[in-house]
Order: sequence, then C-alpha cells, then structure tokens
Amino acid sequence: MLDLEQVMEKLLVYIRETGRMQKERLGEAGLRMQRKHSGAELVTEVDELSEKLLLQGINTICPDHDILSEEYGAINRQSEYLWIIDPLDGTNNYYQGIPIFAISVALQQRGETVLGVVYQPVLEEMFTVLKGKGAWLNGKKLRVSQKTELSECVLATGFPYDKGTHRENNADYFSYFVPRVRGLRRLGAAAYDLACVAAGRFDGFWELNLSPWDVAAGTLLVQEAGGRIIYLEKRGVSLIAGNEVISGLIREAIARVDAARNGG
Repeated sequence: MLDLEQVMEKLLVYIRETGRMQKERLGEAGLRMQRKHSGAELVTEVDELSEKLLLQGINTICPDHDILSEEYGAINRQSEYLWIIDPLDGTNNYYQGIPIFAISVALQQRGETVLGVVYQPVLEEMFTVLKGKGAWLNGKKLRVSQKTELSECVLATGFPYDKGTHRENNADYFSYFVPRVRGLRRLGAAAYDLACVAAGRFDGFWELNLSPWDVAAGTLLVQEAGGRIIYLEKRGVSLIAGNEVISGLIREAIARVDAARNGG
C-alpha cells in the first residue's frame, strides 16, 4: 500500500528545487525557446530542465510508476499509478518575464487522482491535496468561495493556443460574462487558476481545450476544498469549477451562448 503522505513529503523537496531554479532564471536574457505544433505555443529550456528535475525526483520516489508529462510524453510501466506533470504551466508568461506560472504534479491510481500539488514559486505558494484529506495552502486548509450570485463574482478563464483558428476559442463566452460579473481575470496558467478557486480567491473558472496535465492536480484541489467540477462536451479537457451554485450558473450561461450561436 502506497503511503501518500510520505510520497508527498518527498515530492515537495523536488518541486521546491525546481521552483527555485525557475525563480532564479525568470527574466533571464537570451532564454532559449522554440515553438510547438500550434505555432503560438512555446517551450523554453526552463520547461525542459524543470521536467528533467521532476522526472528524476519521481523516478527516485516511485521508480515503477507510469508517467505522463507535457514535454516528454508517456512512460508506460504497466502500473496502476500514473503521474501527470506540467513542469511549467504558464510558459508564455514565463518567457515574457511575467511572474505568474506554476508547477503542477498529480498522482492517479486506476484513473482517480489521489494526490496533487500546484506550486507558485515566485510567491512560494504550495497548494497540496490528498484525496479525502482536504486541500491546503502552506498548511492552511482551503475552502471555495460561498457566493451565490454571478453579479458578485470574480471569475477566471483562459484561451486555447489555437484561438485564431478554432471556432470554440472562448471569445463568445468571455463576451457574455463581461457585463454580468464583477470581474474577469485571465492569468495564463490554468493550474494556478484552479488553485485560486480552491482558495476562494476566484469564485469560479471555466476554460476549453485544456490538457490533462493542466488540470489533474487543480481539479482535486477544488473538490477537496468543497467545490464542484463540471466537464463540458467539447474538444480536449473543457471544464467549469466553483462552488455548487456558481459552477451551475456558469454552465447555464454557456448553454445559453451555445443555443444562441446555433440559432436556438
């Protein structure tokens, strides 16, 4: 039986080490970068080094586990456990020198997330979660916002890398919410957005066309903080996060926009 608390303790050492490196190199002149398949999606040498450090750590802690990582891909060892890693969520921000980015690491057992970490190195915010044991930020237990009116809410969202070519680029949903909520934020790091929902900083969140490594840790944080995740039937991983009421209201709003778009 895997001792998740012990695994978490060891994992945090490697995550902090990776975060220190990211923080030290933030704003570095001449940072090597290349474009990925979408043309707008970037990967930097810091993404690659971060992934290497985290893979080394996980292979030391749990050498027989499967791994899915954003840059490296899949390592299949026929295990019931799967690590899902985003070594640097918010690469565009990082490359621009904007200090909003995060490390996201999750562990699944037979498809169910049982452990998650989202770390914001600049602020040294360590969000941790174990299935059934709550969500925490630097030792403080988290709870989602308790608001029930959209007009009082500050929501967060994001846009896909292929927003210039894909019909479901979130622009119509964004436009719908602008006059109907107190505020909208686009931080550029979905894992950190979800962590902020768990902390009650954001009252709700929605985004389309994400990948598993963007959300694996953050969704468990939200759920263990008393929130709700609603998955949408769209391309990629598309979801809503918030408390029971607000997540439902966001879903209803998205359905209204869809109906109007389709002539309903």
